Parts: sequence; C-alpha cells; structure tokens
Amino acid sequence: MNNMWLIYGAGLCVLVFVLAVAYVFIKKNFAEQKVRIAEESAKKILEDAKREADTKRKEAILELKDEKIKLKSEIDQETKERRQELLGLEKRLLSREEALDDKLKNLDAQKDKIKEIKVNLEKIKVGLEEARQKHVQELERVSGLSQDAAKAILLQNLDKELDKEASVKIKQKEDEIRKIADKKAREILTTAVQRCAVDHAVESTVSLVELPSDDMKGRIIGREGRNIRAFETATGIDLVVDDTPGAVILSGFDPLRRETARLTLNKLIADGRIHPARVEEMYNKSKQEIKDTMWEAGERAALDTDVHNLPPVIIQLLGRLKYRTSYGQNVLQHSIEVAHLAGMLGSELGVNARLARRAGLLHDLGKAIDQDVEGTHTKLGAMFAKKAGESPEVVHAIEAHHEDIELQTIEAILVLVADAISASRPGARRDTLEAYIKRLQRLEEVAKSFEGVEKCYAIQAGREVRVIVEPTKVDDAAAPKLAHDIAKKIEAELEYPGEVKVTIIRETRASDIAK
Repeated sequence: MNNMWLIYGAGLCVLVFVLAVAYVFIKKNFAEQKVRIAEESAKKILEDAKREADTKRKEAILELKDEKIKLKSEIDQETKERRQELLGLEKRLLSREEALDDKLKNLDAQKDKIKEIKVNLEKIKVGLEEARQKHVQELERVSGLSQDAAKAILLQNLDKELDKEASVKIKQKEDEIRKIADKKAREILTTAVQRCAVDHAVESTVSLVELPSDDMKGRIIGREGRNIRAFETATGIDLVVDDTPGAVILSGFDPLRRETARLTLNKLIADGRIHPARVEEMYNKSKQEIKDTMWEAGERAALDTDVHNLPPVIIQLLGRLKYRTSYGQNVLQHSIEVAHLAGMLGSELGVNARLARRAGLLHDLGKAIDQDVEGTHTKLGAMFAKKAGESPEVVHAIEAHHEDIELQTIEAILVLVADAISASRPGARRDTLEAYIKRLQRLEEVAKSFEGVEKCYAIQAGREVRVIVEPTKVDDAAAPKLAHDIAKKIEAELEYPGEVKVTIIRETRASDIAK
C-alpha cells in the first residue's frame, strides 16, 4: 500500500514537472512571439514616420520655392516702382532747372531795363531841378518875396496848424489816459475810503458844563467875583455865567486849556468847596489827569493803527494832538484816519503798507508844538521824528506831505493823498468865511488872467471853476489846452485841499431878424 502511494506521488511529481516545463516553454514561445510582433510594429512605425517625414520635407521645399518666387516678384515690382519715381523726380528737376535758367535770363533783361530807367530818371531829376529853380525864381518875381521870407510865412502858418492839431491830440490823449487812470484811481480810493469811516468835525471854541442847580452859579462866582477871577486866572479860559438854565459856558480857542478848565470846574462842582485855593488845587489835579489822558490817547492811536515801538516822546506828542484842531477837525482823529487810508492805499498798490501807516500817523506831529515853537508843522514834525530815531523814509514823508520839498518815495505820495482825502471829505473841516471868500476870489482871478476868458465862476465850495470863453477867440480845439493851462497855474500859485476841476464852456449863437 505504501509503495502505491509512493508511485502515485512520484507520478504526480513527474506530471507536475512536465507541466511546469511545458508552461515555461509555452510562455517563452509566447514572449518571443510578442517581441517579434513588437519589432515588426516598430519597424512598420519607423517606415511610416520616414515616409511621412519625406513627404513633409518635400512639401516644405515646395513652399520655400513658392515663397522665394513670391518675394522675388514683390522685390521686382518695388524696384520697378522706385525706378519710375526716380525717373519722375529726374524729369521734375530738369524742368525746374530749365525754369531757373529762363528766370535768370529774364532777370538779366530786367537789370538792363532798370539801368536804362535809372539813367532816364537821373536825366528827369536834373530836368526837374532846373524846372524847380526856374519855378522858384518866377514865384519870387511874382510874389515879391524871397525864398526865406516865403518859408518863414509857411512855417508860421504851419505852427498854427500844428498848435491846433496838438490841442486835438492832447485832448484825445488826455481823454484816453483819464478814462484808464480815473477808473483805476477811483477803484483804489473808493476801496480805501469805504474801509475807513470816522466822525465829522464837531469841535468848537466853547464847552458847556452842566450844573446840579442854578444856585451853583452864585458859588462859582463867589463873593465879589473872586472865585471866577481865580478860575479864569488859573485856567486861562473865560467862564461865562449867563441866563442859560442849569449850565455855564467855558470859552477859549485852546482845546487843551478848555478841557483842563472843564475838568477843574467839574471837580469843584462835585466837591462843593469853591474858593481860590481850592481852584488852584483842582486845576493842578486836572492838569495831571490831562497828561495821563494824552498818554492814553497816544497809546490808543498807535494801537488802533497797528504802529508799534513808538518812542515815549512821540506817544506824548500824539496824545497832545487830541486837543489840537485844524479848521475844526480834530488833528489826532485826522492822523488816525490818514494812517488807515495810507495803509489801505499801500496794500492796494502792493507797497510797504506798514511804513505808509506809520508815516500817516506821524505826519502832523509838528502841530502838537507849532503853537509853542517857531516853524512850520512839517519841519517841526520831521525834526522831532528824526531826533526820536524814526527812519529816513518816515521823516521824509512828514516833511513832504504838503510838498514843501520834492516827493521822493511812494509812501510819501500815499501820505499826501491820504491827507488830502481826510481833509477834503464833506464836513471834515470848517473854513472861516473870510478865508473861504478869499480862496474863491483868487480862483476866479487866476482863471480870468488868460486871454479869451469872458466870465468865470468858482462853485462847489471852490472844488470847480467854470470858465466861459469868447467863441471868437477860443475855438473847440484850443479849449482843452486852455483848461490844462489854467489848472497848471492854479497848482503853481494857490494852496487848497483836495483838487479843483476846471471846466471850459464855449457857446456860439447865431441869430437873424425876419422882416
């Protein structure tokens, strides 16, 4: 039994071995077959790729040949076109050259003609000169005048014509300049004046002091008038006690003394003890208060006008101007107004507005001392400003603001203009009747001094002079020149605030009688 199993096992092993050998053999044949099939496929693919590459190479060669033929054709066409353009350009150049040759020939011919014309002109010129000489001799024989005498008459007539034309030209130019200058000046002045508003003049030569009762009048007068005499002696002001109810009047031309007297009287009335010794005591206290008030007024003026670093002596003099008037106008208020106007005008014109403002504030400084020291207020003000260390520009503006010396800086001109504006605005000043009448009479006399003036009238408080001329002596062309001459004479001979307008009136009348 065991042997049978061994036989079966050995047979099974042999069978397995045979099967394994057969499987290996079959697998080897199958692999060799796959390799062979792959080699054939690869060979076929290579052959196909080679054929395709040959085909594409042939196609590329054909395309290159076609492109070469196309490029060659384009190059040949372009070359042909360029050759045609060059041929056309060459033809045009040849035609221009021929035209230039023709022009040169024509120029040569014209030169020859010009030479002939020049020779003929010289001959004509000589002939004309001979004819002119003969004509002049004939004219001298006929007129009985020499050439020089005739020339003098001709020049005289020509001068008259030129004067007339000059008058017309002057009027035209003046009109043109006046339109531009007046418009610009009015804009600047209006802007400055509108920005500066101050009170009108309200000063007078009397001050009214109110009393608590009419019984106070007897105490002010005192026994046998000793109190009122002591008061007037101490203050230098007249004390008028009249029938005015509840008030007395202080009269005096000096505003400073009048203000000191007013303070003194108010203190005496408030104290109630009125006698000569008390009058003297209150007067001394009032004087000290006035000094303090003047100092404060000077500082306030400098602060209001934005003017800094003023020396104490200048501030004190400015304060004194509070009690100084000119034609009824308060000088300190006038100086503040001039400072504002000068500064505004300087700002509008783009110059040193700070310097113009400082010069405007100090321009009437001399009026604080001109009643005590000999000299004009312009020279006194310039002298004190110079001693106080003010700049040369400010000193010059003070001295020149009434044109006592020649104006040399734009700031000095601005101060002069601002001073004229402040002094000439309506209500600013009060002229005395006598001075007012004399000024108007003098204006009319200046206008009447010219030939051809028939009548003249000063109107608008001396701001305008209307001149009526004789139409037979002054024509329309000469009227502007006459107005100009009158204005210049007024500027040279008269002193006046602001400006004076000269108007020429010429009227021609024709009449006849119907019978």
